[in-house]
Amino acid sequence: MSETRLIVVTDRSLATRPLLDVVKACLDGGASTFLLREKDLPREQRLGLAEAMRDLGAFVIAGGTDPLNGEAIHLSAKDERVAAKLTGRSCHSKAEVMASTEDYVTLSPIFLTRSKPGYGPALGTKALASKGNIVALGGIETAEQARQCLDAGASGVAVMGAIMRAEDPKTVVKGLLS
Repeated sequence: MSETRLIVVTDRSLATRPLLDVVKACLDGGASTFLLREKDLPREQRLGLAEAMRDLGAFVIAGGTDPLNGEAIHLSAKDERVAAKLTGRSCHSKAEVMASTEDYVTLSPIFLTRSKPGYGPALGTKALASKGNIVALGGIETAEQARQCLDAGASGVAVMGAIMRAEDPKTVVKGLLS
């Protein structure tokens, strides 16, 4: 996880094309790690998506307590701790970050976000100056914003909307990784 600078967060409802096409474009752009959300789908459909993503070469972190036959999970702020080879947790305050015992946390929203309006207020990049493996999330749409997060202490960034809504996800990923 320490090598990961970008986690692509899936949301097929925002995607401009089929989700697996977006995943393939992101892989072609240099992304390798994906947080599979799609929690509204039945387990079998989520499992099928996770396996198809892995077949394309993606490292899949399953959102929720079920690793979907993989090794990695990402828990909500309220989920009970579940054992996995790699665990992450969604945090929305410094107190939640400090209380986390997971391998990494996402801290959000760093910037105001179009994907989850009303989710905030934006914490700003100063919130990333905590100890631990913090991945910035929320409102990151440009390479400049990603750089600001990394410069402020984030170990990486997680991006959903800018990639899912993109006509060319490969180019967006390349830009974020630059």
